[in-house]
Amino acid sequence: MRVTHLSLTDFRNYAHAEVEIAAGPNLFVGRNGQGKTNLVESLVYVSTGSSHRTPVDAAMIRQDCSAAVVRARLEHDGRAVMLELQLNRGSANKAMVNRSPSRPRELVRYLSTVLFAPEDLALVRGEPAIRRRLLDTVLVQRTPRLAGVLADYDRVLRQRNTLLKSARASGVRGSALSTLDVWDERLVALGSEIIDERSDLVDKLRQPVRDAYRSVAGDDHDPRLVPLLSVDGAAPDEDGDSASEPDTDGSAGGSGTTNERFAAAIARLRPRELDRGVTLVGPHRDDVRFELNGLPAKGYASHGESWSFALSLRLASAQLLREHSTTGDPVLILDDVFAELDQTRRARLAASVHDFEQVLVTSAVLDDVPAELRAHTVHIRAGRVIDAAEAGSDAGPQPSDHSEADEAS
Repeated sequence: MRVTHLSLTDFRNYAHAEVEIAAGPNLFVGRNGQGKTNLVESLVYVSTGSSHRTPVDAAMIRQDCSAAVVRARLEHDGRAVMLELQLNRGSANKAMVNRSPSRPRELVRYLSTVLFAPEDLALVRGEPAIRRRLLDTVLVQRTPRLAGVLADYDRVLRQRNTLLKSARASGVRGSALSTLDVWDERLVALGSEIIDERSDLVDKLRQPVRDAYRSVAGDDHDPRLVPLLSVDGAAPDEDGDSASEPDTDGSAGGSGTTNERFAAAIARLRPRELDRGVTLVGPHRDDVRFELNGLPAKGYASHGESWSFALSLRLASAQLLREHSTTGDPVLILDDVFAELDQTRRARLAASVHDFEQVLVTSAVLDDVPAELRAHTVHIRAGRVIDAAEAGSDAGPQPSDHSEADEAS
C-alpha cells in the first residue's frame, strides 16, 4: 500500500495543499517551522486515529476554522482507495472511504504507517504510558478489532474508578459493593485479552528489534524487551516514571491463566483501591523494560544508544507489520531524523529502509539526507508546496534542533 496523493484543507498551517507522493523515497524539505511535519502528521492521524504531537484534535485545525479535512488517495495492486477524514472543532469527527460514510477508527484497515520522530526518545526515557501506547498502536494496526477492545476497557476502567471513588467517599464496604463485582468481571475479561495480546507482540518484536539495532548501531548490545505486568506484582512508582519488578515468590499470583492472575490481583488489592479510589492493577498499569547489555536502557544507555533503541523499535514494528499485512508494506515515515545522526548512522538507516514500498522523510537540510532517499523531493514553505526554483536557499544550513513541534499555527 502506498499513498499517491495527499490533500489538506485547514489542517495546521495549511489553508489548502495538494501533494503528489511517489513510490519509494519521498523527501519533504524546507526551513524549520514551515509545515513539513504537519504533512506527515496528517497521514499518521488518518492511519492511527491519534497524533504523535498532541492529544487534542482541535490543535490540528487551522486557527479560526471550524474543521480540517485530510484526503489521502491510496493504491495497492492496481486498486485505488480514497480516505477522507474531517476533524471538527465542536463535534465528532467524520470519515469516508470511497465517498461512503465510515467510522474514523475503520481507516486503519486501509492505511498503515510507522513514524519515527525525535519525540520517540521518550520511548526509552519516558513514562510507561508512552510504551503502552507504542504497543497498542501496533496491536490495532495488526488487528483492527482490538481498537474496540481497548476502548471498551477504558470505558469500564473509568466506570470502576467512579464507583471506587464513590465507595471511598461514602464508606461503603462488604456486600454493598456487588455493583463493583460486575465491573470487576468486565475489567478482567477485557484486560486479560489486552495483556495477552501485548505479551504476544513483545515476543514477536524481540528478534526484529535485535536485528534492527544491529543494522542501525553497527553493534550488538543485546537489546531486550522485558514485560512488567501489574497482575504479577509489577507497578509504576508513585510518580509513574518507572516500574518495579514483578513478584517472583508466587505471592502476587504469578501462576495460572491471565484471567486467574488478574482476578486474584483485583481481590487482593481491593482494600487499597477503596482507600485510594483508583484501580491499581490492569494493562493500564503495565510497562515493558528495555535493556541493553543486561541493564535498563532508561538511566544507563547513552543518548546515542537510546536513540538507536527507539529507532529499532519503530523499524521492528514496521518489519512486523509488513510480514503480516495483506495490503503490502506500511508507509515508513522518518520525521527530522537525519539531523540527529552522524554520517555512518545516516548511511546505515538509509540502507535499512531502502526496500520499503514507500518512505517519507522530512528534513530542514537537504544535505543531511542520503542521496538515495532524495529521489522525489518536495519543497515546503509557510504551508505551501513550492517548486525547486522558488525554494532557492530554503534547504541551506539550519539549526539541528527539532523545532517542527511549533508548526501548529
